[in-house]
Amino acid sequence: MSDRAVVIESANVAAFRAVPATEGPILVQTLFSGVSAGTELTFLNGTNPALHSRFDTELGLFRPEQPGAGYPVDRLGYMEVGLVAENLGSIGPAPGEVVAMAYGHRTSYRASPLRERMVVLPPELDPLLGIYVAHMGPICANGLLHAAAETCGTDIRSLGDGIRGRRIAVLGAGVVGLLTALFARHHGPESIVVIDPTRRRRDAAEALGLDVLDPDATDPAPVLKSRWRHGPGDRGADVVFQCRGRTASLATALRLLRPQGTVIDMAFYTDDGAALRLGAEFHHNGLGIRCAQIGRVPRGTAHTWDRERLSAETIALLLANGPSIREHMITDQLDISMAPAFLTDLAARRRDAIQAVLTVDNHTPGAGPEK
Repeated sequence: MSDRAVVIESANVAAFRAVPATEGPILVQTLFSGVSAGTELTFLNGTNPALHSRFDTELGLFRPEQPGAGYPVDRLGYMEVGLVAENLGSIGPAPGEVVAMAYGHRTSYRASPLRERMVVLPPELDPLLGIYVAHMGPICANGLLHAAAETCGTDIRSLGDGIRGRRIAVLGAGVVGLLTALFARHHGPESIVVIDPTRRRRDAAEALGLDVLDPDATDPAPVLKSRWRHGPGDRGADVVFQCRGRTASLATALRLLRPQGTVIDMAFYTDDGAALRLGAEFHHNGLGIRCAQIGRVPRGTAHTWDRERLSAETIALLLANGPSIREHMITDQLDISMAPAFLTDLAARRRDAIQAVLTVDNHTPGAGPEK
């Protein structure tokens, strides 16, 4: 048995081809699979560190002297929604239920509820928006959780504990930036501004009801520091969410902060970091940078804030904002077989997308598992 999947065969070469079927009692037929362009293009263009070195989980180090995953990359993507076609076991979702998972761009998947997360989507949620429930939404919610930890330590009662009544800036209006901004707005900041140089993304943010700034038109640091005054010599954002994968954006994030503020960093960097000047505002204003990737919730909070709770927070956000997210963030829908050409065009900058969604018609010949 085999399925069909989007595979990165080698640098700059993508394909849609048969891959071995997985094992498990639950057969999930894919409905939608969201493209995380920032991460996926690093595999296509060969800049992802996992291709060239192995991450030593015990030491927490990338080991360049040890081989990385290399090519082909046959598990690409982490925003899947599928229909449970059968369950041969005694636990897990029932046939007919729709689930959010993270198993890559493939036509179907055999899963084990003992091995991986399967989040059953409520029937009132648009299933296309379920692409955010298993992984991408929790990434963004985890950013707010880390902001709360900066304020409350381990006693975090709500995602809004680091946001409510405060002044917030978000760098980047891609998927991570927009979802993070919506999460922040959902929890009652005094004000929030999204900063992105791309007109299409600023337009999407404005359509979602968010205030925006164009960093190419004006330096956002003096603009926001003139606007956001806390006291003498104390101006700027309480929290900055840095969601754009360029160190120049991280440098801007540091310039936006009030003294002793913290950047919650949610970006993935592959450039050389030359734009970062740690002897400037970072040093003189006593600033902090906190990485908030989904691999860890803040230390001491895992007993109350696990991935399931972050998925539940994501569902609540999607139920409150679903129609506008679908209208203004989902910019492209295409058949999964077209994904290789689409990714190649994105890498070559021949196309632009905020959120692309791959669709699967499991009723057409060749779309599902093959003998």
